[in-house]
Amino acid sequence: MNQADLKDFLDEKVLFYNHPSFIESNPIQIPHRYQTKEDIEIAGFLTATISWGNRKMIIKNASQLMDGMGNSPYDFVLNHSENELNTLAHFVHRTFNGIDCMTFIKSLKNIYLQHEGLETLFKKHEEPASLQTSISEFKKVFFEINHAARTQKHISDPLNNSAAKRLNMFLRWMVRNDQKGVDFGIWKSLSSAQLSCPLDVHSGNVARKLGLLTRKQNDGKALSELDSKLRVLDSQDPVKYDFALFGLGVFEGF
Repeated sequence: MNQADLKDFLDEKVLFYNHPSFIESNPIQIPHRYQTKEDIEIAGFLTATISWGNRKMIIKNASQLMDGMGNSPYDFVLNHSENELNTLAHFVHRTFNGIDCMTFIKSLKNIYLQHEGLETLFKKHEEPASLQTSISEFKKVFFEINHAARTQKHISDPLNNSAAKRLNMFLRWMVRNDQKGVDFGIWKSLSSAQLSCPLDVHSGNVARKLGLLTRKQNDGKALSELDSKLRVLDSQDPVKYDFALFGLGVFEGF
Protein backbone atom coordinates (compact mmCIF):
# COMPACT_ATOMS: atom_id res chain seq x y z
CA MET A 1 0.00 0.00 0.00
CA ASN A 2 1.11 3.54 -0.68
CA GLN A 3 0.88 6.02 2.18
CA ALA A 4 -2.54 7.36 1.20
CA ASP A 5 -3.99 3.85 1.01
CA LEU A 6 -2.34 2.89 4.30
CA LYS A 7 -3.82 5.93 6.03
CA ASP A 8 -7.29 5.17 4.65
CA PHE A 9 -6.99 1.53 5.76
CA LEU A 10 -5.86 2.40 9.27
CA ASP A 11 -8.36 5.24 9.66
CA GLU A 12 -11.14 2.77 8.81
CA LYS A 13 -9.87 0.34 11.46
CA VAL A 14 -9.66 3.13 14.04
CA LEU A 15 -13.31 3.98 13.41
CA PHE A 16 -14.26 0.32 13.80
CA TYR A 17 -12.38 -0.41 17.03
CA ASN A 18 -12.54 2.98 18.76
CA HIS A 19 -16.07 2.25 19.94
CA PRO A 20 -17.66 1.70 23.38
CA SER A 21 -18.00 -2.02 22.59
CA PHE A 22 -14.18 -2.15 22.78
CA ILE A 23 -14.41 -1.52 26.54
CA GLU A 24 -16.12 -4.83 27.30
CA SER A 25 -13.06 -6.99 26.66
CA ASN A 26 -10.35 -4.50 27.61
CA PRO A 27 -8.77 -3.55 30.96
CA ILE A 28 -9.94 0.03 30.38
CA GLN A 29 -13.30 -1.21 31.70
CA ILE A 30 -11.90 -0.96 35.26
CA PRO A 31 -11.46 2.85 35.38
CA HIS A 32 -14.74 3.18 33.49
CA ARG A 33 -16.47 2.04 36.68
CA TYR A 34 -15.71 5.41 38.29
CA GLN A 35 -16.89 8.97 37.79
CA THR A 36 -14.47 11.29 39.62
CA LYS A 37 -11.15 12.29 38.07
CA GLU A 38 -8.96 10.95 40.88
CA ASP A 39 -10.77 7.61 41.07
CA ILE A 40 -10.48 7.20 37.31
CA GLU A 41 -6.79 8.04 37.14
CA ILE A 42 -5.79 5.86 40.11
CA ALA A 43 -7.87 2.92 38.87
CA GLY A 44 -6.42 3.49 35.40
CA PHE A 45 -2.84 3.71 36.62
CA LEU A 46 -3.02 0.57 38.75
CA THR A 47 -4.84 -1.36 36.03
CA ALA A 48 -2.34 -0.29 33.39
CA THR A 49 0.49 -1.32 35.72
CA ILE A 50 -0.66 -4.95 35.71
CA SER A 51 -1.73 -4.99 32.06
CA TRP A 52 0.45 -7.72 30.70
CA GLY A 53 -0.53 -11.31 30.02
CA ASN A 54 -4.02 -12.71 29.61
CA ARG A 55 -6.61 -9.93 29.38
CA LYS A 56 -9.25 -11.86 31.36
CA MET A 57 -6.76 -12.38 34.17
CA ILE A 58 -5.76 -8.70 34.07
CA ILE A 59 -9.40 -7.66 34.43
CA LYS A 60 -10.04 -10.21 37.18
CA ASN A 61 -7.01 -9.15 39.21
CA ALA A 62 -7.61 -5.42 38.69
CA SER A 63 -11.18 -5.93 39.90
CA GLN A 64 -9.84 -7.75 42.94
CA LEU A 65 -7.47 -4.85 43.62
CA MET A 66 -10.30 -2.31 43.39
CA ASP A 67 -12.37 -4.46 45.79
CA GLY A 68 -9.43 -4.46 48.19
CA MET A 69 -9.50 -0.66 48.11
CA GLY A 70 -13.21 -0.59 48.91
CA ASN A 71 -13.93 0.48 45.31
CA SER A 72 -12.93 4.00 46.37
CA PRO A 73 -9.35 4.17 45.12
CA TYR A 74 -8.68 7.86 45.78
CA ASP A 75 -10.08 7.74 49.31
CA PHE A 76 -8.10 4.56 50.00
CA VAL A 77 -4.85 6.05 48.70
CA LEU A 78 -5.17 9.16 50.87
CA ASN A 79 -6.76 7.75 54.01
CA HIS A 80 -5.84 4.07 54.39
CA SER A 81 -4.69 2.78 57.76
CA GLU A 82 -1.75 0.40 58.09
CA ASN A 83 -4.15 -2.46 58.71
CA GLU A 84 -6.15 -1.58 55.60
CA LEU A 85 -2.98 -1.35 53.53
CA ASN A 86 -1.82 -4.73 54.82
CA THR A 87 -4.94 -6.35 53.36
CA LEU A 88 -3.22 -5.91 49.98
CA ALA A 89 -0.16 -7.87 51.10
CA HIS A 90 -1.41 -11.03 49.42
CA PHE A 91 -2.24 -9.43 46.07
CA VAL A 92 -0.44 -11.05 43.14
CA HIS A 93 -0.50 -10.52 39.39
CA ARG A 94 2.33 -12.43 37.77
CA THR A 95 5.50 -10.79 39.17
CA PHE A 96 3.63 -7.85 40.71
CA ASN A 97 3.17 -8.88 44.33
CA GLY A 98 1.84 -7.50 47.60
CA ILE A 99 5.07 -5.65 48.42
CA ASP A 100 4.88 -3.90 45.05
CA CYS A 101 1.19 -3.17 45.47
CA MET A 102 1.57 -1.56 48.90
CA THR A 103 4.52 0.50 47.66
CA PHE A 104 2.44 1.77 44.75
CA ILE A 105 -0.31 2.89 47.12
CA LYS A 106 2.18 4.72 49.34
CA SER A 107 3.81 6.37 46.34
CA LEU A 108 0.48 7.52 44.94
CA LYS A 109 -0.32 9.08 48.31
CA ASN A 110 3.01 10.92 48.21
CA ILE A 111 2.29 12.14 44.67
CA TYR A 112 -1.13 13.53 45.59
CA LEU A 113 0.03 15.14 48.82
CA GLN A 114 3.47 16.41 47.76
CA HIS A 115 3.31 16.80 43.96
CA GLU A 116 -0.27 17.98 43.26
CA GLY A 117 -1.37 14.73 41.64
CA LEU A 118 -0.59 12.59 38.62
CA GLU A 119 -1.54 15.05 35.89
CA THR A 120 0.59 17.85 37.32
CA LEU A 121 3.54 15.50 37.67
CA PHE A 122 3.39 14.25 34.08
CA LYS A 123 2.95 17.77 32.73
CA LYS A 124 6.02 19.08 34.51
CA HIS A 125 8.48 17.67 31.95
CA GLU A 126 6.29 17.62 28.85
CA GLU A 127 7.68 18.24 25.36
CA PRO A 128 5.67 19.47 22.36
CA ALA A 129 5.50 16.05 20.69
CA SER A 130 6.51 13.64 23.45
CA LEU A 131 5.83 12.61 27.03
CA GLN A 132 8.70 10.13 27.19
CA THR A 133 10.87 12.43 29.31
CA SER A 134 7.83 12.98 31.53
CA ILE A 135 7.60 9.22 32.06
CA SER A 136 11.28 9.01 32.95
CA GLU A 137 11.02 11.87 35.44
CA PHE A 138 7.80 10.39 36.82
CA LYS A 139 9.70 7.21 37.71
CA LYS A 140 12.23 9.21 39.73
CA VAL A 141 9.50 10.86 41.78
CA PHE A 142 7.55 7.64 42.12
CA PHE A 143 10.45 5.96 43.86
CA GLU A 144 11.55 8.86 46.05
CA ILE A 145 9.82 7.09 48.95
CA ASN A 146 11.34 4.07 50.70
CA HIS A 147 10.86 1.00 48.52
CA ALA A 148 12.19 -2.45 47.73
CA ALA A 149 14.55 -2.48 44.75
CA ARG A 150 12.45 -5.19 43.11
CA THR A 151 9.49 -2.81 42.74
CA GLN A 152 11.34 -0.48 40.37
CA LYS A 153 10.94 -2.93 37.49
CA HIS A 154 7.22 -2.20 37.40
CA ILE A 155 7.74 1.38 36.18
CA SER A 156 9.51 1.58 32.83
CA ASP A 157 11.97 4.28 31.76
CA PRO A 158 11.84 5.30 28.07
CA LEU A 159 15.18 7.06 28.40
CA ASN A 160 16.64 3.65 29.23
CA ASN A 161 15.35 2.30 25.89
CA SER A 162 12.06 0.90 27.18
CA ALA A 163 8.92 1.14 25.06
CA ALA A 164 7.03 1.82 28.33
CA LYS A 165 3.93 0.22 26.86
CA ARG A 166 1.80 0.30 29.99
CA LEU A 167 2.49 3.92 30.88
CA ASN A 168 1.92 5.06 27.30
CA MET A 169 -1.39 3.19 27.39
CA PHE A 170 -2.33 4.86 30.68
CA LEU A 171 -1.49 8.28 29.21
CA ARG A 172 -3.65 7.54 26.17
CA TRP A 173 -6.54 6.71 28.46
CA MET A 174 -6.15 9.92 30.49
CA VAL A 175 -5.27 12.45 27.76
CA ARG A 176 -6.91 11.43 24.50
CA ASN A 177 -10.34 13.03 24.09
CA ASP A 178 -12.28 12.34 20.90
CA GLN A 179 -15.77 11.95 22.40
CA LYS A 180 -15.98 8.31 21.24
CA GLY A 181 -16.46 6.98 24.76
CA VAL A 182 -13.37 4.78 25.14
CA ASP A 183 -10.55 7.09 26.23
CA PHE A 184 -11.36 9.50 29.07
CA GLY A 185 -9.67 12.77 28.08
CA ILE A 186 -9.79 14.03 31.67
CA TRP A 187 -6.26 15.50 31.61
CA LYS A 188 -6.92 18.79 29.89
CA SER A 189 -3.41 20.24 30.31
CA LEU A 190 -1.86 17.69 27.91
CA SER A 191 -2.74 16.94 24.29
CA SER A 192 -3.08 13.90 22.05
CA ALA A 193 -0.24 15.24 19.88
CA GLN A 194 2.17 14.41 22.73
CA LEU A 195 1.15 10.77 23.07
CA SER A 196 3.00 7.67 21.90
CA CYS A 197 1.61 4.30 20.84
CA PRO A 198 1.54 1.57 23.51
CA LEU A 199 3.94 -0.73 21.67
CA ASP A 200 3.55 -4.43 22.45
CA VAL A 201 3.86 -7.74 20.62
CA HIS A 202 0.53 -7.30 18.80
CA SER A 203 0.90 -3.70 17.66
CA GLY A 204 4.58 -4.29 16.88
CA ASN A 205 3.93 -7.29 14.65
CA VAL A 206 1.15 -5.52 12.75
CA ALA A 207 3.26 -2.37 12.37
CA ARG A 208 6.08 -4.43 10.83
CA LYS A 209 3.73 -6.13 8.36
CA LEU A 210 2.43 -2.71 7.30
CA GLY A 211 5.91 -1.26 6.88
CA LEU A 212 5.54 1.15 9.81
CA LEU A 213 8.33 -0.48 11.79
CA THR A 214 11.59 -2.13 10.78
CA ARG A 215 13.28 -2.63 14.15
CA LYS A 216 12.79 -6.18 15.43
CA GLN A 217 12.75 -5.47 19.17
CA ASN A 218 9.80 -3.75 20.84
CA ASP A 219 11.95 -1.23 22.68
CA GLY A 220 12.40 2.53 22.97
CA LYS A 221 14.12 2.82 19.61
CA ALA A 222 11.27 0.94 17.96
CA LEU A 223 8.75 3.24 19.65
CA SER A 224 10.61 6.28 18.31
CA GLU A 225 10.52 4.82 14.80
CA LEU A 226 6.83 3.98 15.02
CA ASP A 227 6.08 7.41 16.52
CA SER A 228 7.66 9.17 13.56
CA LYS A 229 5.61 7.12 11.07
CA LEU A 230 2.31 7.57 12.90
CA ARG A 231 2.85 11.31 13.25
CA VAL A 232 3.11 11.56 9.47
CA LEU A 233 -0.34 9.95 9.24
CA ASP A 234 -1.84 12.22 11.93
CA SER A 235 0.36 14.68 13.79
CA GLN A 236 -2.43 15.77 16.15
CA ASP A 237 -3.63 12.32 17.20
CA PRO A 238 -1.00 9.70 16.27
CA VAL A 239 -1.92 7.35 19.11
CA LYS A 240 -5.40 6.77 17.68
CA TYR A 241 -3.73 4.18 15.47
CA ASP A 242 -3.19 2.03 18.55
CA PHE A 243 -6.82 0.96 18.09
CA ALA A 244 -6.09 -0.14 14.52
CA LEU A 245 -2.82 -1.93 15.26
CA PHE A 246 -4.16 -3.64 18.38
CA GLY A 247 -7.46 -4.61 16.77
CA LEU A 248 -5.80 -6.00 13.66
CA GLY A 249 -3.41 -8.06 15.75
CA VAL A 250 -5.68 -9.33 18.52
CA PHE A 251 -9.07 -9.63 16.84
CA GLU A 252 -8.19 -10.20 13.18
CA GLY A 253 -4.93 -12.12 13.46
CA PHE A 254 -3.44 -9.80 10.83
